[in-house]
Order: sequence, then structure tokens, then C-alpha cells
Amino acid sequence: MASPSMAATNELADELDSNKNYSFALVSLTSLFFMWGFITCLNDILIPHLKNVFSLSYSQAMLIQFCFFGAYFLVSLPAGALIKKVGYQKGIVSGLVIASIGCALFYPAASLQSYPVFLGALFVLASGITLLQVSANPYVSILGDAKTAPSRLTLTQAFNSLGTTIAPYLGGLLILDAAADSMTAAQGAQAVQAPYLMLASALLILAAIFAYIKLPKLSQASSTETEKTKGTGSAWSHRHLVLGAVGIFVYVGAEVGIGSFLINFMGLESIAHLEESEAAHYLTYFWGGAMVGRFIGAAVMQKVSGGKVLFICASAASLLLIITMLTSGAVAMWSILLIGLCNSIMFPTIFSLAVTGLKEHTSQGSGILCLAIVGGAIIPLFQGFLADAVGVQLSFILPLVCFIFIAYYGIKGSIPQAIKA
Repeated sequence: MASPSMAATNELADELDSNKNYSFALVSLTSLFFMWGFITCLNDILIPHLKNVFSLSYSQAMLIQFCFFGAYFLVSLPAGALIKKVGYQKGIVSGLVIASIGCALFYPAASLQSYPVFLGALFVLASGITLLQVSANPYVSILGDAKTAPSRLTLTQAFNSLGTTIAPYLGGLLILDAAADSMTAAQGAQAVQAPYLMLASALLILAAIFAYIKLPKLSQASSTETEKTKGTGSAWSHRHLVLGAVGIFVYVGAEVGIGSFLINFMGLESIAHLEESEAAHYLTYFWGGAMVGRFIGAAVMQKVSGGKVLFICASAASLLLIITMLTSGAVAMWSILLIGLCNSIMFPTIFSLAVTGLKEHTSQGSGILCLAIVGGAIIPLFQGFLADAVGVQLSFILPLVCFIFIAYYGIKGSIPQAIKA
């Protein structure tokens, strides 16, 4: 029999090994957050590009986001069930493969010059991203102490923002600049082929890497073992989860809606009158602000509660949107670009606050929250109808309403509370 000192030494060694495994896992997962941020942000380039190629209205162009984020609504719950059966790592590999197939489908879509085929390719691509979201977000949340989950998820989401910061510049260079030199609609459509084939290859390489490496196997309740409240019923019985789902719905809708209209907004004569390829470069400031804010937020939320930080950021975003709608020129342009900084911590903070205390229902809760990402399909589409009716600038009233709800969730709605039968 081992001595007490030997047992303590072995226990300490196991704990150190576990911490090392967690660190390696977090480093590995940052590549996923980077990739899906990069791919998602390319939609902001595709919208003005395909709008011109196929002569679309604003509402028709928003079908890009409708099909992309609509996949979250259809795939999230089945993805949550799949993860519960096969585990997080196999879910990640499956998501990468499906996303790669979606990227590859852009080649025939461009060859056929078919907008519906483009939308179908986006749906397949988004289905893979959804599976990645359902796998990676809760995995990061339970990969350590529950108290620091918002900070941990915010840190990994910062690398998601690194992808969204780089994507507008490269997308503008590889797609919009190439399309500007094109003589025909066919050549404009084909400008997307090479970039998306490169993405398909990168995703397949990542799938091979994640199939090979060994990630820690964690139970879904591991992050909440220290919670006093035992999970009962289902995830739907937790009020903060339900309100968190609404928060995710309106947050993603607001962020996607703003990002989708930025290039067209900066092209208005009353704002900056920029060419699309030039305006695309300014998107880097919007998404770069989100990246910087997430690094800052990860540090701040080690000391300040996630709910308070969420309230402050949502309130600031609301004020900036009001300024955007009531002013013109540089003031309006830079006020809306600054919203990226406020957006920074919102998604990971809402997500982490919403899954707190779910225990064995964490996987189900994650599926529900990813289901709510369908807000990115619904809200931009309605904003597109508003833009066609009253103009792009006034259409930002819809994201304003969204940020007001998020401020409420941060200060009150995120407090864990069971729904009474």
C-alpha cells in the first residue's frame, strides 16, 4: 500500500498533468474559434459582392445570413444530441469535415452562376460551423473552474475575433478587388472560388489534426460540481438559460445585422461615400475592436462579474447606435465602428452565464443556445426590409432594441432562477 505522502505526491502529479492537458486543449481549440470567426465574417464581404453580381435588393441579399444562420436553428439540437453520444472531440472533427464540404461547394455555385446554389453551399458550411459551436463552446466552459468560465470563453473568443479582424481585409483583397477588375457577372461570381477552396483545404487539415490529437475527456457536469444547486428537470426549467437564449438570439442578430450593412452604410454619400473594396478595410476596425475588447474583458472578468460587464457594454452599444442614427459623416461612421468594442464580450458572457448551474443539462443547454443563433438569420432579414423601406441608417433601430434587452439580461435576467411549474 502506498504511503500517505506518496498518495499526495501522485495526486499532485495527476493534477499538474490535468492542468497541462487543459492548457494544451485550450490552445488547440483557439484554432477552431479563429477559423469559424474568419468564415462567418466573410459573409459581410459576400453580401455586397453577390448583391452586385445578381442585382439583389437589401432583403434578398440578407438571404445569405438567413441561410447561414438558419442552419443553427435546424442543426443545433441534433448536434447537441450527437455530441452527447459521440463526445466533444468527434463532434469537432465531424463539424470540420462538413464545413470543408460547404466551402468546396462554392466552386460549382460560381461555375453555375446560381444564387440559390450559393445559398445551399452556405447552409452546408454553416451546418458544420454549428456542430463546431455546439462542441467547442461548452467544452471550453467546463474545461476548468466554473467561476472563471466567462473569462476563459471570452479569451478563446478573442481568437474568434482575430479571424473576424483578418477576414474583411483578405476578403476585400481576394474577392472585392478581384471582382472590381472583372468585366462580366460570371467573372465576378468566380472571384469566390479560390478563397473558398483554400478554406476547404485548411478545414480538412484541421479535421485531420483533431482526429489525431488527444483531448481531455470531461463529463458535462464537471464545471459545476462545486455548485450548490443540483440540476433538475431539463435545461428549459432554468429561467436564466431561457432568457440567455433570447439574449443570444438578439445579440447575434444585432451583430450580424450591423456587420452586414456596414459596407453599404459607409458607401452612403451622407456618411463616407466609400467604394466597397475600401469600405471593406474599415470592417477591420469593427471586428478588431471586438478582438481587443475580448482580451481586455477576459482580464476584467477575473475581478468583475460577467453580468455587470455585459450591462455596461450593452448600454454603451445602445448609446453609440443612437449617435449613428442621429448624425452623419465621420461621427456616424466611427460611432458604429466602435460598437465592435462593445460587442466583444457579449456572446461568450451570455453563453457562460446561461449554462451556469445546468450540470447534466449542459449539453442540452448548449444546443438551445446555439439554436438561438438563428437570430443571425431572422433579425438581419427584417433589417433588410427596413432598409428597403426607410433606408440603411434608420434600419439600425432594430439592433438598438436588441442591445437594450441584453443590458437587462446582464443586470437582472442572468441571475440563476428555476422556473416555477
